[in-house]
Amino acid sequence: MFLSNSFNTFTIFSMEERTYWLAFSVFPGIGTVTFKKLLQRFGSAKNAWNASESDLQEFIQERYMKKFIDFRSSFPFDGYQNELQRKNVWFVTLQDKEYPQLLKKIIKPPFVLYAKGNKEILNQVQNDSFLAVVGTRKITEYGREVTELFTRDLVQNGITIVSGLALGVDALAHKTTLENNGYTIAVLGCGVDCCTPEENQFLYNEILKKGGAIVSEFPLNHPPTQGSFPARNRIIAGLSDGVLVTEGAEDSGSLITADYAFKFNRPVFAVPGPVTSGMSKGPFRLIQRGAKLVTSAKDIAEELKSQVLNVKTTTQSSNLKEPRAGTREERKILEMLENEALHFDTIARETGFSSSKLGSLLTLMEMKGMIKNSQGMFSSYQE
Repeated sequence: MFLSNSFNTFTIFSMEERTYWLAFSVFPGIGTVTFKKLLQRFGSAKNAWNASESDLQEFIQERYMKKFIDFRSSFPFDGYQNELQRKNVWFVTLQDKEYPQLLKKIIKPPFVLYAKGNKEILNQVQNDSFLAVVGTRKITEYGREVTELFTRDLVQNGITIVSGLALGVDALAHKTTLENNGYTIAVLGCGVDCCTPEENQFLYNEILKKGGAIVSEFPLNHPPTQGSFPARNRIIAGLSDGVLVTEGAEDSGSLITADYAFKFNRPVFAVPGPVTSGMSKGPFRLIQRGAKLVTSAKDIAEELKSQVLNVKTTTQSSNLKEPRAGTREERKILEMLENEALHFDTIARETGFSSSKLGSLLTLMEMKGMIKNSQGMFSSYQE
């Protein structure tokens, strides 16, 4: 196998060469851009690794030079690979055919990607769709229902769910995927051999157990840092055909993932929420920037050009007219709308629900296909 033209070199890519790529990935002071320059100058990672300090000065910052010299003199090539095997961790380089093709297309893709779990899942084949589902850690009841609703429908139509294993929306997206026998990929802001946050250790194990994968650009034993999470969000967006934000504040970290998707020319989807909720501001901000407002999984599947033509969603669709049983509060509203359409204010007055609570209920009921809204008048599909 030869190195791709993107790295402007024609050095044979041997198994030995892969080990030098791996070694460079462990050193924190060398990223994709610097590594590419090293390959262009020295022709191979092995040559760059063994280059003199004077030859390396042009490429490695002075503050990292001594650290790199010390690092390479003591790096345990065999020991590190043995640790990978012991922890069931594998890796792919930018030059391996197994490297995710979508990720390869982003700006500055990691030159080494670490992973645990299903080796086949990253080899996205034609007609497969990967979607990132992300959002706030401080999830509301509305956000919980919306995330479960969309994730379930997407999984039932063969879409692989990518997220960051964080508390809140991320964890719920992974959990819902597994409960519906789908495949999910968790991208970490630390090494793949550790779980962050620790509260999601069980979920981490279940993802591996049920055919998913854990991936990261960070080496073994790398702890989470303040800067590692934006880097993780870049990988989440890079692995995915699109990004869905179900709920988040205006400064939510999930907006960083959406920002990367915009940069990578991947579609961004946002679920509208109650205007009275601070957790709706993130999606509204994305919609203002050009994200597609979505109220069903069908909207997303069509945008991703899914091969599933007849999307079997449980959210609102043209052939879904019968309301489901719903919660006690939903049934109360349905009873009010049984014979006539009512305005929001009338429903609020009759039910005694606050404006924020009623707004959330009506939005969810509309997504579920239980009611419809026509110029501010709500009615049941049975009406």
